[in-house]
Amino acid sequence: MILTWLYVPGDRPEVVAKALHSGADAVIVDLEDAVSASRKEYARAATAERLAERPPVPVHVRVNGLGSPWAGADLTALTGLRGLAGLRLPKISAPEQIAAVAERTGGVALYALLESALGVERAYEIARAHPALRGLSLGESDLRADLGITAVTAEGGLDWPRSRVVFAARAAGLAPPAQSVFPDIRDLEGLAVSCARGRGLGFLGRAAIHPRQLPVIERAYLPAPEEVTAAEEIVAAARRTPGAVALPDGRFVDPAVVAGAERVVALARRE
Repeated sequence: MILTWLYVPGDRPEVVAKALHSGADAVIVDLEDAVSASRKEYARAATAERLAERPPVPVHVRVNGLGSPWAGADLTALTGLRGLAGLRLPKISAPEQIAAVAERTGGVALYALLESALGVERAYEIARAHPALRGLSLGESDLRADLGITAVTAEGGLDWPRSRVVFAARAAGLAPPAQSVFPDIRDLEGLAVSCARGRGLGFLGRAAIHPRQLPVIERAYLPAPEEVTAAEEIVAAARRTPGAVALPDGRFVDPAVVAGAERVVALARRE
């Protein structure tokens, strides 16, 4: 189960190599925002070379925006590589964009980044656009700009679009989304608070931009020992007595509660 995703720039092969052994559950090589226009071709070629063989952890690549001059070459260079676990598609605002990329890439796992009000408004349509789409997430920096939310610390300003993306993903049968990056790599306390808020909204895991953020994200999203103990009690009781059951402490347990407890146990075991 992936809880931590580490972004690294595609034009820094030495940084990519370190990221693969950083402890992140998965690595996202960025060909878009982290790479200047003059280095796009180099980043693409270096990434394709790296992914010719399977890396030690899953590697996704965030390609350039579909309307950019580089997107077509990105898709051509990356499709079919043994080491590619998924493509992250930025600035998605319509389901037709997903279908077009799926046709071109032939079954590669796709992930849509929603970075505008229009993309968020169409989240459910996008989530159901094609079987190759495996997940949604928010690009919060661009979304803040689109919505006019200027204070990075104004966490509450994005609660609605965050919830919208979580609901759309789950309604479409996709995995719970991972949270967007927390931009201040020094503020680990703020990161922990933000992760707790995200977990409360239904996210699962988070993208990072520095390895020091990874342990904080993992701790925030793994259930606490008391949560695991309570969940294990519920699962054990349900196995002894199928259907609705009352626990010794008076708590009533129905199938929905059992399903939630099973998810907690699975998460604790990283299954």
